[in-house]
Amino acid sequence: MYAGLSDLLNDLFGTHFKYSFPPMFGLLVATSFLLAAWTLSMELKRKESLGLLHPMNRKMFVGKPAGMDEYFWNGIFGFILGAKIFYAIFNSSEFFSDPQAALLSLKGNLLGGLIWAGIAVFWKYYESKKQLLKDPKEVDVKVYPHQMVSEITMAAAIGGLLGAKLFHLFEYWSDFMANPSEMIFSGSGLTMYGGLIVGGATVLWYGKKNNIGPLHLCDATAPGLMLAYGTGRLGCQIAGDGDWGIVNTAPKPSWMSFLPDWLWSYTYPNNVVSEGIPIEGCVGNHCNELPEPVFPTPLYESIMCISLFSLLWAMRKKISTPGRLFSWYLVFNGIERFLIESIRVNSQYHIGNLAFTQAQMISLFLVIVGVTGLFYFKDKKQIA
Repeated sequence: MYAGLSDLLNDLFGTHFKYSFPPMFGLLVATSFLLAAWTLSMELKRKESLGLLHPMNRKMFVGKPAGMDEYFWNGIFGFILGAKIFYAIFNSSEFFSDPQAALLSLKGNLLGGLIWAGIAVFWKYYESKKQLLKDPKEVDVKVYPHQMVSEITMAAAIGGLLGAKLFHLFEYWSDFMANPSEMIFSGSGLTMYGGLIVGGATVLWYGKKNNIGPLHLCDATAPGLMLAYGTGRLGCQIAGDGDWGIVNTAPKPSWMSFLPDWLWSYTYPNNVVSEGIPIEGCVGNHCNELPEPVFPTPLYESIMCISLFSLLWAMRKKISTPGRLFSWYLVFNGIERFLIESIRVNSQYHIGNLAFTQAQMISLFLVIVGVTGLFYFKDKKQIA
């Protein structure tokens, strides 16, 4: 397992980076958002060329001085950035021993934050002054949906991360009540369906606000969502973030004999959460491995979801009815997650003799919604 990209480089090329940075999980999550943004941009452009999506007029003020809200948010961003940078400089050992936890914690350097906040506010003032006109004017600008991808991605990222964290806290409520600050600011602990639901709702809100057809927007996001999830799960596997399967001591099936053993069961050595028993001879951070091998479920999900992305990407031009591609996404996503939950470690709910996880309950609901959508949108015509 590799906590940071530097650990991977050390192993591959014999380099000697002392600290684990940048975090592999965070790096691949960021990559997943970039891939989702790229596929979304491609799909929106395609739908625009078919006349299914249209630009909207935005009124912009040219030559107007920056408002107090702009100064405020620039200052806040500068403060957070400066506080973390100065904290990393003056507490390098602590920061680089677990950068993900340090970045997501409330720790920071007050003086560094104030300095960078001042720089950010001054820079906003300087840029605003350069564009200032004696008589500010209002102009109409046409903005196409594909030009809003960065804003859509930001909305999805904020909503998705908040939703993923909130659903995780609900799923592990007793742990949250026992140690709320650690659970909230921990770098791990994100529930996929929380991110999908809240992030999806945020994107739909943004689309409605900017006059982007909701069905076309959902269809355009479907392949990228599957690709992003598969990429993010790869980060879970490489970092060993605790999101693995149940104990698997069974012998590897004969039909898997040509594959490496770690595809069947794995002890996650050097996992980033330091779970398990010490590794003999290992020095430094992340020197633990699981006492018994488990199913490498993040890897299974990564393989399945990237394969399903390829299928959705191939289907997108053959499905002309709005809403059907996203319905297929819901069905594929729900089935994949429902099946993988049977070998994952997760809290279970009990009703009588039935035991199920939060994810299984939501995934079953998504399959039902997806199948309903496939029938409902079967004979619908294109909606521009």
